[in-house]
Order: sequence, then structure tokens, then C-alpha cells
Amino acid sequence: MRLRIYIFVLSQILSLSSSWAQSCDLEIKGYVKDEFSKTPLSYTNISIEETGGGITADSAGFFHLKNLCEGEYHLKLSHLGGETDRFFIKLSRDTLLTLYLKHHIEFLEEVQIKGEARSDLQLQNQKVLGKEQIQKESGKALAQMLESISGVSTIKGGGGISKPVIHGLYGNRVAVLNNGIAQAGQQWGNDHAPEIDPNTAQQISVVKGVGAVEYGSNILGGIIKVSPGNISPDPHIHGLINYNFQSNGLGHSLAGRLEKSDDWGAWRITGSLKFNGDQRSPNYFLTNTGTREANIAAQWDKNVNYWWKSRLYYSLFNTELGILRGSHIGNLTDLQNAIGNRVPAFTADTFSYKINPPRQVVQHHLLKWENHFLFPDQSSLTFIYGGQLNDRKEFDVRRSGRSEIPSLSLFLQSHFADVKYQKTLESGLSFKVGTQGKFVDNNNNPETGIFPLIPNYRKYNSALYALLYSGENRLMYELGARYDYQLYQVATINVGPPAFVERFEHSYHNYALLGSLKFTHNSQFTSRLNLGMAQRSPDINELYSQGLHQGVSGIEEGDRSLIPETSMKAVLSNTLIVGKQFFLESTAYLQNIDNYIFLEPEDEYRLTIRGAFPVFRYKQTGAQIMGWDLLAKFTPVEKWEWITKYSVIRGHDLSNDLPLVYMPANNFFSSISFLPEEQGNFHFDRLSINAKYVFRQNRLLPEQDFLAPPDAYFLLGAEWEGHIQLGESKVAFSLQAENILNTVYRDYLNRLRYYADDLGINIRLGIRYEF
Repeated sequence: MRLRIYIFVLSQILSLSSSWAQSCDLEIKGYVKDEFSKTPLSYTNISIEETGGGITADSAGFFHLKNLCEGEYHLKLSHLGGETDRFFIKLSRDTLLTLYLKHHIEFLEEVQIKGEARSDLQLQNQKVLGKEQIQKESGKALAQMLESISGVSTIKGGGGISKPVIHGLYGNRVAVLNNGIAQAGQQWGNDHAPEIDPNTAQQISVVKGVGAVEYGSNILGGIIKVSPGNISPDPHIHGLINYNFQSNGLGHSLAGRLEKSDDWGAWRITGSLKFNGDQRSPNYFLTNTGTREANIAAQWDKNVNYWWKSRLYYSLFNTELGILRGSHIGNLTDLQNAIGNRVPAFTADTFSYKINPPRQVVQHHLLKWENHFLFPDQSSLTFIYGGQLNDRKEFDVRRSGRSEIPSLSLFLQSHFADVKYQKTLESGLSFKVGTQGKFVDNNNNPETGIFPLIPNYRKYNSALYALLYSGENRLMYELGARYDYQLYQVATINVGPPAFVERFEHSYHNYALLGSLKFTHNSQFTSRLNLGMAQRSPDINELYSQGLHQGVSGIEEGDRSLIPETSMKAVLSNTLIVGKQFFLESTAYLQNIDNYIFLEPEDEYRLTIRGAFPVFRYKQTGAQIMGWDLLAKFTPVEKWEWITKYSVIRGHDLSNDLPLVYMPANNFFSSISFLPEEQGNFHFDRLSINAKYVFRQNRLLPEQDFLAPPDAYFLLGAEWEGHIQLGESKVAFSLQAENILNTVYRDYLNRLRYYADDLGINIRLGIRYEF
């Protein structure tokens, strides 16, 4: 016993001696640079959470931290006009670092991800929403978050339903990638918002060029990438709780995230809830426009060894959406009276959280398994599997107590596999080749008692693609090619009489070619040119729609004789940066689409047992779309920032010499912000006021729509942000006001503009705790 005590005392003495002998003269030196421009960020504040000490980088972005002991540290970096970020470091010797910090979201183009080889999106015109912007906008739908990006609009089917529009194209022409997997819900519907929770993303990218051929054939409009990002190697638990309230609809949203790295892998869990009631226009409630959401996602990353990395990801998305009650009318006379009426029918006098028919209930599962193998010659092989299940039910106003029986009930399963090989040669030339396979099985559940809007079908898709990158410094270029074979097997019901099942097959061969060039004239001026040809097969709704599309309150009719679209697009982008005071980006584009498929309003109203509705038909024509996006930032004096955006777009039906329908109107946005310096524990980050002016879409002829395009409108907004630092944790606040003047307006791209005004004033309060 006595011997054990001696041993214990001796071990404690040795331990203390070791501690006393521990060197505390270690140093961390390095530079802080802008992730976009790679230029030094002067006067960046760098603090060490564990010691409370810190330093400010000099004018060259250089910093030098001294007298540090061996151990684990969290470095926090903050810079005027940029996102605050944290870096974990395990210090055992003097260390030299180069840290990249994100700057303002408007000016991010190139995103570098650790461990990822050169990306084929580097030469594209790309904009990114960072994690702080996503967290601040938590509670909004994905498409609504993207409205802040120049050249991006939204097509809406009501208060909570929206889809992104890039350079006038939307739906099946914009690829939405959820963690690298093409979203495979019922994407054919303009009222079917992407079933993605933005809270799972660390960044959301919008590519406005022809896009990368790696991501499929539906890239005519662009690409939206929702990326959860890598998990930090930090061995401590970190996370956040984010609550948001909005006054319009008395909406509440709550999101949370936890993540940690262990020896057995790095993990992250994200969850969110949303609960909104009836939204309100300036003069009345938009009855039955509430929303419910409950989502969860989990990610596990494992470095099996130096050569093999594996990632498993799962997400579950649940939503229930109310459809404006006044958009479903019982007879033709009431319908004709309702279109363009000042106040929609069935408008209640009081607010309600209740969601009644018409409504949508959607559940979406996504599972992704990715394995990345690195070989000794630095080439790599990647295997990706993605599986998705989508269950959509749409409930209509039905007689005899049948409103709780869905009028549309679809179940979709999708399986996707991608194998790609990538290598960089000694000459600097990089290439990537890959093959993909996809299977989709979509069925109507026999519970509705109604002839389905779209038929049962199976879709088989196989593809080959190749990409080539080269160039460094001033000149970089890339070439890409893709081939797709697509087969539809369709079982549709001929309504007769007598009714019987008919079976059809459609097969398509599609090709895509891409070329991009980036030329850096000097440190201030950069040009990008993107040229591409791509083909897109008609989707199932364009071929076979037959009946009421509830979410947009219209009868839609497809045409099974439609053929693939062929698009030629050119995008030229020029960027000028003059010091830290001035940034200017100009993007011009021209796109010709042969056999462009569009949904044309017909001069017809139809009475059905479900009510009376306007009629739309899918047609093809030759189309030309051209436009120009301008983005400018000016810092006239320190702490003040002015941002402005202007977008112009023209769409023309070349075959019939008519304007194209559903093209966004020209729009202008401007904001002025005050960015004070950090003082004490309370930080006043930003105070800004913004204005948006949307011009009238005056290019349409009266006979091209049921209702003339609405008037131009002006919206005024304001925003305040701040945070309190509590040791290693942070509490962030934001207060946003939208449509402060409570302006009465209707937006041309909102399909419910036929019946009701758009949203009135809205105050959003956000509180976020990060640890």
C-alpha cells in the first residue's frame, strides 16, 4: 500500500515538473486573405478564445501571436464587411498559416473547399450565399433567399411556394443540387417548391452560366448548389440555436445544429421547425396561406485512411402548405369576376393558423453515400449513390365531406449513381471523366377517385461526360461534353368512354458542349466568357398533363408530340475592382432555344366538378432570351457602403414574333449601409436601408394573358444586425423590415396575382446563439 502511495506522489511530481517545463514560447504567424480575391485583408481582428488575447493584422494582413503554450486553440477572425469565422488549431510547434476569410456575399465568386481538386465551376459566373446570410434568413424558403442575387427572380404560387428563376428560365431548366444530388421530387410543377431545408446548408451557390455538364442535361438556365460543407476537425462540440419571428403570418421558425469530430468520424445533426399562419396583404388577410415544416438532417464523415474518405448523409423534409382559398372558384361566372378583383373571394376577417383545403402535404427523403479514393499518382476515383423518396399529396375543396381525401397523390422513388475519375498531369492539364445512371419510378396512389394530372411513368437515364481544365495565372479555360440517353415508359388513362390504360414509350438522345474562358487582364480587371450548347428532353408534365393543377389553380394540358429543346447560350462577364473602394460587375447574356417549351394561357375557362379554372397548354416555339445584370459596390468613406443592382431581360417568341410570357420584369435594387467598428462585448455590425423598384412588364400583348401585367411597384426595407460576445460563444441579433410603406402591389411572376395582392409589411426578428 505504502509503495502505491509513493508511486502516485512521484507520478504527480513528475507531471507537475513536466507542466512547469512545458514551453510557452510558441508562435503563430501568418496572413489573412480575402477568399474571393486572394488579396491581403488589412486590419483583421484575430482573437484566441481560450486565452482572451488577440491582435490586429497589419496593413499587409500579417499577424504574429506570441508566447503560446502547446495545446488546442480556436482562432476567431472578424473583418469589416465580412463574415466572422473560426479556425481550430492544435499547436505543438511554431506555425505559419494563411487564413482565408469570406467577404461580403455579393462579391464572392470562387469558392475553395479544402481537399477538393480544381472545380469545373471556377470559370463560371457564380454567386454564393455564406452561412451567416443563410442563418440570418432562416425561416425563408430556398428561392426567397436567392432573390438577393442579381439576375435571380422567383416564380410564386402563393405566400409560401416559390421557385428560383435564373435569367428568365426556371423549373426543369434549372438544376437544383441538394448536397451534389439533383433534386428528384415533383419538380415539374411551378407550384412545387424545392423540398430542401436551407438550414442544412453552409453555403448556397448560383451558377448563371450554361453550367457544368457534370450535373445533368437540365442546365439551360443555370445551377443551384445547396452544400452542407465539410465538418470542422475541431474535437469539441459546437453548434447553434436560431429562432426567427415574422410579423406577417405571425410565423415562428426554430433551427439547431450540433457537430463534433471524433476518432470514429466527424458528425453533424441539423433540425428545423416552421409554423406560419395566414399571411396578409396591405388591406386583407390572404386566407389559408399558412405553412408547417419539420426537417432533420445528419452527416457523418470518415477518413478511413489517407487514401479513402467516406461521407454518409441523410435528410428528411416535411411540409404542409396552404393554397389561397380565393384562388379556387366554383363556377365560370364567379371565376371571371374573381380574376383581377380587388379582394379575393372567401377572404376571412380574422387571422388564423388553420390550414384547410386547398393544401399540399409533402415528405421527402434523401440518402447520399460518397466514397473518394486517392491514388499515389494523385489521381482520384469518386463513387456517389443518391436515393430519394418523395410523397406528395394535394387536397382540394371537395363536396360531401371528401376534402380530406387527396385529389392528387404521387409517390416517387429515384436512384442515382455517379462514378468519376480525375487526374492532373505534369503539364498542368486536368481532366475528369464519368458515367451516371438514374432511375425514376413515379406512381399515382389509387386513393383520389380522380383521373390523375400526370400518368404513372418510369424514367431511365444513362450518361457519359468528360471535362478538361487548363491554364494558370492570367488565362484559364475549360471544355466539357456530355451525352445522355433517356427513356420514358408511360402508362396513362384514356378517359374514353370507356376508360382504358394506354402505354407509350419516348426515347431521347441529348448532347451538351461547354467552353469557358477566364482572362485576368491585370490585378483589377477580369473577364469571363462562357459558351454552351445543351439539349433538354420534354418532361412528363409537358407531355402528358391533363387536368387541374391545383397549386396554380389552372387546367393544364400537355402535348405528347413535343421534342427536345436545343439551347445555345453565351455569357460574358467583366469584373473591375479598384482597391477596397469600388467593385463593378457587368454580365451580358444571349440565349437562343429551338423548340422552347412554354405554358401558354388560352382564351378559355373550363367548368369542372372541382370548380371553374382558366386553361393553359404546353406549346413549342423558337425563343430568344437576352439580358444584362449590373452589380456595383462603392465605399465612399470608411464604414459606409453603397450597393446597387440592375437587371434587364427580354424574351421573344421568334416563330410567332411575340413576346415570351412569364419573363421577369426589369428591376432595380439599391442599399446604403453603415458598418461601425467593434467596441466592447456588444458589437453593432450593420445598419442599412434598401429600396427595390420593379418595372411593369409592358412587353406583353393583352391577348397573351387572362389579366394585363400589374403596375410597377416600389418596396422600401431596412435592416439592423448586432451581436454580443460571451467568451467562446456568441449571441447574434437581426431586425429586418420588408415593405415598410405597406405598398399595395402584384408581381407578374406570382401566379396568384390573378386573384390577390402580394404581401404587405413584414417585420422579422432573429436571435441566434452560437457555441
